[in-house]
Order: sequence, then C-alpha cells, then structure tokens
Amino acid sequence: MKFGRELASQMVPEWQGAYMDYNNLKKLLKEILRFRQQNSLSDPMARTGSMRRRLTLSRAFSGLTNRYNNLKGGSPHKNEDEVILVGSVQQEGSENYQTMFLKLSDAGGEYELEFFKALDDEFNKVLKFYKEKVQEVKGEAEELSKQMDVLIALRIKVDKPGVVHKFASELNSRSSSGYSGPATVVASVNGVKPGQGMDAIQEVEMSSGGISGDEQIRTESQNKNASRFRPAQLDVLGQVMINVDPETPVSTLRNVIMSSKSDPSFSEEELRKVEEKLRQAFVEFYQQLRLLKSYCFLNMLAFSKIMKKYDKITSRNASKSYLEMVDKSYLGSSEEVNKLIERLEAAFIKHFTNGNHRKGMKSLKPKHKKERHRTTFFLGVFTGCSIALVAGIIVSIHAREILNHPGRGQYMDTIFPLYSLFGYIFLHMLMYGANTYFWKRFSVNYPFIFGFKPGTELGFREIFLVASGLSVLALAATLANLDMEMDQRTARFQMLTELVPLGLVAVVLLITFCPFNIIYLSSRFFLIRCAWHCMLAPLYKVTMPDFFLADQLTSQIQAIRCIQFYICYYIWGDFTARSTTFVQSKTFEIFYICVAIVPFWSRVLQCLRRLFEEKNISHGFNSLKYFSTVAALILRTIYDLRRGSFWRILAASSSGFTTIYNTYWDIVIDWGLMQRNSKNPWLRDKLLVSNKAVYFIAIVVNILLRLVWMQLVLDIQEAPFLHRKAMVALVACLEILRRGIWNFFRFDDAYINILQSLIQCCFDLRINVKLSYDRGRLENEHLNNVGKYRAFKHVPLPFHYTDDKIM
Repeated sequence: MKFGRELASQMVPEWQGAYMDYNNLKKLLKEILRFRQQNSLSDPMARTGSMRRRLTLSRAFSGLTNRYNNLKGGSPHKNEDEVILVGSVQQEGSENYQTMFLKLSDAGGEYELEFFKALDDEFNKVLKFYKEKVQEVKGEAEELSKQMDVLIALRIKVDKPGVVHKFASELNSRSSSGYSGPATVVASVNGVKPGQGMDAIQEVEMSSGGISGDEQIRTESQNKNASRFRPAQLDVLGQVMINVDPETPVSTLRNVIMSSKSDPSFSEEELRKVEEKLRQAFVEFYQQLRLLKSYCFLNMLAFSKIMKKYDKITSRNASKSYLEMVDKSYLGSSEEVNKLIERLEAAFIKHFTNGNHRKGMKSLKPKHKKERHRTTFFLGVFTGCSIALVAGIIVSIHAREILNHPGRGQYMDTIFPLYSLFGYIFLHMLMYGANTYFWKRFSVNYPFIFGFKPGTELGFREIFLVASGLSVLALAATLANLDMEMDQRTARFQMLTELVPLGLVAVVLLITFCPFNIIYLSSRFFLIRCAWHCMLAPLYKVTMPDFFLADQLTSQIQAIRCIQFYICYYIWGDFTARSTTFVQSKTFEIFYICVAIVPFWSRVLQCLRRLFEEKNISHGFNSLKYFSTVAALILRTIYDLRRGSFWRILAASSSGFTTIYNTYWDIVIDWGLMQRNSKNPWLRDKLLVSNKAVYFIAIVVNILLRLVWMQLVLDIQEAPFLHRKAMVALVACLEILRRGIWNFFRFDDAYINILQSLIQCCFDLRINVKLSYDRGRLENEHLNNVGKYRAFKHVPLPFHYTDDKIM
C-alpha cells in the first residue's frame, strides 16, 4: 500500500485537517519532476526564458532569503553541497520554522522553493496543533489527579473510618511544622513534581487490607519515606460536591428545583459509582493519549517519506538537514505524552485493577470489532431465502388469481396493514445499512458520533443481516397466511390463520427485549433506551442518538398506525371474522390522529429543552418547523377521514407551507447547501463526495419526495392496478427513502462543518462557515468534543471543587 493511502487510513478522522497534507506536497514534487523532464528536452531559448523567470523570483524572494541570517539555528556560512538551511523565527509570540533554499539559481529552483514553503507551512501547522493538544492533556491529567485525591480520601473514609482519626494528628503536626502543599496525594516519582499529571499515587492500600498490622514496620516505612510521600488529606472531602446520579426524569425534575451536585454521603454505593466514573474517565483519557502519540508518529513518518521523495526526484541530499530539524523540534523530542501514558498505566493498574497488570492493560486498550465470516455467510443465506419467498408469493398470487378474488378488498383492508408493518421496518433498516456503508466509505466516524460502546457498533453487514432475517420471517408468514387462506384443507382453521401476524409480532418483540447476550444485545438495548428517552422527552437530556431516532420515527407514521391497527384488530375487533368495523368509531379516529403526531411532538419537546439549556434561538425555529408539521398532518388526516372542500383547502395550504419550511431546513440548514458564495457554487466549500452532481440530484429528489402528500389532496389514492392501502404503503416507502437520503447528507454536512470549525478555531483560518443549530456543534457532548478536535468521549467527572483556590 502506498504511504498516502496508509496515512489516510490510519489518521484520526476528526483530526484530518491537522495532519500533514501529504498529497498536496506530492503534487508539488510531481511539478518539479515534470519540469525537470521537460527542461531536458527544451531548446536554448526556453532555458533563457526560464533563467529570466528565476531571476525575477529571486528578486521577489530576496527579503525572505535575507531574513535567514537571523534565524535561530541557521548558519550564515554554508558549504557548496548544502541545499537548505533550516531555522526558527519568532512570529506573533510563537516559534515557527522556516527553510532557506540555497539553490534558487538552478533550473526549476522556483518550484523547489515553493515546495519548501509549503513544507514549512505544513510542519508549523502540525507543530502548533501538537503543542496545543499536549498542553490540553497535561491540564486534563492534572484534573484527573485532583479527582484521584478525593477518591482515595473517600475510600479511606468509607472502607476504613478508623484510619481518619489516626492520620488527623499527623496531618496537623505536619501542617504546623511547615509541611504544606496542595490538596493532593500525587507523590513525586522519577523526578516529576507533584501535580504534573498521572504520577504514582501513594495511599493507604484499601484493596490489600489497609494499614499493616505490624506497627513497627509501618512506622519505619513512614519515617523512611516521609520526604517522598504525603498521606491523603481527608479534609479535601469537605471541599467537594459530588454528582454520580444518572439522569432520570426524577433527577431532571429535582435538578430544576435544586442543584444536581450534592454533598458526599460516604456510602459504599456512592463510592462504587465514583470509581466507575473515574475508571471510565481514565480509559477515555488513555485513548486520547494513544491518539496523540499516533498523530506524532504518523506525521514524523510523513515528513521523512516526503523528504526522501524530494531527494530521489532532485538527486539532492536535503532530507538529512530537514529531518534533523524535525527530530530536534518539539514534535520529535517531546516525551511528555509517553511519560503521561506510563504514569497513567501505573496509576490505573494500582487503583482500579488491584495491581493486576494484564487486567489493567486489557481494560485500557481499545476493543476492536472483529469481522466474522459467518455474518457474510448468513447474510447470503437469508438474502437467497428472501428472494425465493418473494418469488413464491408472486407465483401463488398469479396461480390462484388472488388479485381477481372477491375477497381481495377485505384482505387488503385487514391482513395487508398487518404485514406492511414489517415492510416499513425492513426498508428503513436497509436504508440505515446503506447509510453506514457510505459513512464508513467517506470516513465519517459514526460510531463516535452516536456514542456507541467501542466494538459493539453494527456495521452495514450486520444491519443487512438483521434486515434479511426479518424479511425471511415476514415473507414466510405472508406465504403461510396465503396458503392457509386459499387452501381448502386449512380453511377450517380460521383462528390459526388470523393469528399468524400476531405470532410474528410476538417473535420480533421477544427477540428485541431478550435479556440474553444473543443477536446484538448491546445494540438492541441501546435502541430501547433511546426510544424510551424519546417517549419521555423533555425529561431526559437531548443527545445525538435520541434526536436522531426521533427524526427517524417521523418518517414511520404509517408503521406506527399499523401498530395501532394491530392492537384494535386483535382486542377491539373480531379478528376471527376479519371485522374492521372499529375503524368507523370516533375513538379510533382520534387515536389515528394522535399516534401519528407523537414523533413530531417528541421533536418539538426536544428542541424546546435545547432552547432552554443552550439559549440558541435556532432550536426555537426548529421546534416551530415540527409544530407546523403536526398541524399539517392533523389537517391532512381529517381531510382523509371527512373529505370536503373546506378540509381540502386547509390541508393543502398547511401542507404547502410546511413543505416549503421543511425543504428549506433540509437543504440550507441541515445539509448546508445553496450557498452562492462558496467555492462550489450553490453547494458548500467542502464536500465529502467529489461528484457535485450527487448533491444537486439529492436536492431535486428531496423536493419531489416532500411533495408526495399531494396525492391525497388531488384524490390520487387508488391506481387501476393498486389498492388504496397499497398506495398508502407506497407513499410511506417513498418517505422512508427520503429519510435515508437525508441521513447521509445530514452527517456529510455535519462532519464537514465540524472539521471547518475546528480548523478555524485552532489555526485562525478565515473560513466562512455558517454554523446552524446542529451543524458544527451537534447536540450531544460527543460532538461538542469533535468540535474541539476531540476524537474521544468526554466523561463528566464526579467531584466538583467548591473552593476555587484548590483548583
């Protein structure tokens, strides 16, 4: 594999703008190579013109070259064999490296000068980013160290309350004798001062039985290490507040009335929750350090590769001088990240795995998802079975002339809605699987965006496997129902015939709520939890998975109405006689309207909560968008049930306004397109998909699919070859397709704008980015981390200091 592809595959997606632009530098080297190849075939007049151009460029860059006499590390004396001089200069309070090219008078020198200028820009960019990230992790290490101070004191308080009185007199005596310091238990080890990150932490080892029973050995050990170690200051517990309660509707209501942070209760349950939070914080911080170490290594390797390419093309020996500068710079010489990793590993193994090195490293290292061949195998099996079942249903329909059967209308009104539910779910899963495939192909880190537990996210193969398995169940039940309905030998089993769809629902629900670790337990429960949060909005904090699922449910209105039909058909109606008289009831009509607006109303409440928490007016406009959709949906449903010119006018006008509002929001706000002044006219400055036609096609398709509601007000509800229920199902499927398209471009835009805002924040580049309510800063804490060039989750720490002086 070429290094450019290897670099692209290994770089952190959220940091890709901060890596060395290897491809651009390769293009500059290709221009040098092309010039050298052409120059060898050019005539004397061309060489004269080239010399004139080089002299002009030499005069233009004279100010730049003269400045190198004052470079720190650069030498005014040079040998004839030297190609470059590299040194550092102070610019705007920061140290930048600049390269002086000494062979400007040679043929093609202006191309090489341009290469070194771009190379310096890339190196300074990488160096600045790396310095900022190192300073950031050092600050976070200090904060984790303070959190460990309190945890150790809390362990002593909870597990060994008698120790508190033994240490109190010693603490007082040391304070009076001048032994003072910050409220920390971080000891000085290997020459590192306390408070400088994850040092070895000296504490009373609660896991090994606390203080030794041998008083003499304990006293000698304390006297020997008195200059090195300090015991945990237990009084720090009086200076912190704690927040370890999970967010629930009850806690949300309580937080509205009072603070979410409470005084420690010093209970074992509280200690367990604190340890779990800090354990997770250590793991995430460790992943951050690993990413930063990988970032440094890949960029060092990239500079080495590009300079060797330069030497090969130009037959010069400039890589040695430049790579020496890289090695001596902060990027190549800093060991702070490695030291932090070592100290963090030592602290984690000691305090969270009871000294078990193997267990500790297993917990710290990321868990990678394993690709299984059986997934592909069963996907092929289920897909083949689904195709065979579809063929069987088609043959059965035509062979028995079911379309011309007198009971066709009754069958479509009763049985078809029962089975169409699974068709909607299957199609939505199919679109989501396609979304994950394209997200992965275009390097959109969707597992991190959604907050999936590492190694548990479903790839497109797993999603297609579940979808194909569901299709096999649904199609087999449909074929069995047709056979039992049409076969005279089973005609007497009317009860069994009608219970087939209900049995299918029972199987699907049993699999969904199965507590055993089968069929992707983590993903199933993740989906259930998000659905529960949507149902109880706005009592839960709005996170990315919650609002995303609520948006998906807004495209599953007919599926929700099918669930209502299931309940009424098997409880209210007489399913043995296929009686659907309940649909004429006023109560059914009311619920028919109410269940359809539940997903939109959930989004309204989510937007209002975000408006209350973030004070961003964009969320208010977004809530109005969903509220207008609720009104349009109610009026369309009333017209479908009541008919009449009055209801038609109201339905058409409200739906027209909502369509314009939603279309604008989709294309301009969610997708970030239709920007006249962008580099790509009417699109965005940055595009994940290189083919611009794809975006224009998506815009047109989105507008057309937004207008499918017009078939209702135009009374196009039943085609000559389609039943009314089939037409409704077709329209619902088109909406699901539109949602699948929206999903990809929604995250395409969000991801691009995240990266743009990051570059603008970290490198002060003037990028004209229009950040909307969800773009560049999506609503959960994970995407807020991405918005700060963070490719890892932020874990809320359990302890909050009440005294600012301690911080």
